[in-house]
Amino acid sequence: MPAYSSPIRRLVRPRGALLAGVLGSVAALLVTAAGPAAAAPPGPDRPVQPGQAWMGAGTRIEQGPPPSAGGEVSTMDTSGVQGIDVSHWQGAINWGSVRAAGIDFAYMKATEGTSFKDSRFSANYTGSYNAGLIRGAYHFARPDASNGATQANYFASSGGGWSQDGKTLPGVLDIEHNPSGAMCYGLSTTQMRTWVNDFYNTYKARTTRDVVIYTTASWWNTCTGNWTGMSTKSPLWIAHWGTASPNIPSGFPTWTIWQYSATGRVSGVSGDVDRNKFNGTLSRLVALANNTA
Repeated sequence: MPAYSSPIRRLVRPRGALLAGVLGSVAALLVTAAGPAAAAPPGPDRPVQPGQAWMGAGTRIEQGPPPSAGGEVSTMDTSGVQGIDVSHWQGAINWGSVRAAGIDFAYMKATEGTSFKDSRFSANYTGSYNAGLIRGAYHFARPDASNGATQANYFASSGGGWSQDGKTLPGVLDIEHNPSGAMCYGLSTTQMRTWVNDFYNTYKARTTRDVVIYTTASWWNTCTGNWTGMSTKSPLWIAHWGTASPNIPSGFPTWTIWQYSATGRVSGVSGDVDRNKFNGTLSRLVALANNTA
């Protein structure tokens, strides 16, 4: 017989059960109030919703699905010029502690698609700058939502701009495996090339800078058809975790930034954070920021 089967007993619940119910309700309210930054990012059983994607959100041919906490085997090459990339999933960040931990640069999510702006962007962009990091913004591409020019304009108007102050890196087009649908967003290789080229041209017209392309070799080679058209235009930010040497997409001579881990840890950031390495000295990174590289 189910508990509290009679009308009277349903009204008079034991104090322990009542307390548990109250505490459960309070906990639910706290989670809701805390928002997405306090929760774990979506995983294989928690689909990514529009606006909620982050760098490395999609499944990769090289390395499989995004790793769960502690699940990645990485070389963790912390030599040279080190950086991180973040979004609202990391919550509030102590940028002074990040800088003290030896991190020289950071990219943070600004926009996605045509209407989403990351809720932590302003705090991250200003906080990292004030802490002395060289920083920049990235746009998570949704080629199925609009053409490339529309998204480039939205990005440039919503945090993706550039100034020659030695501390602002050129914006990033984060174009990778679709985290919530067909790998290439339903576009043919010809259509994808057009989309990327339109984004590039529009962003350069708005900012004077060549947009950095963040991608993986598997996505780029598959969805653009081994396109070499951006190799002399855009610096490459390659994502390839847990390897001593990343795979480079067709046509690109080398990498400028390498995202070598998705489960790194850095003082000042709660939980996992993407770790990155710049291919050069700190003076070369400053030159990239100043557009004198």
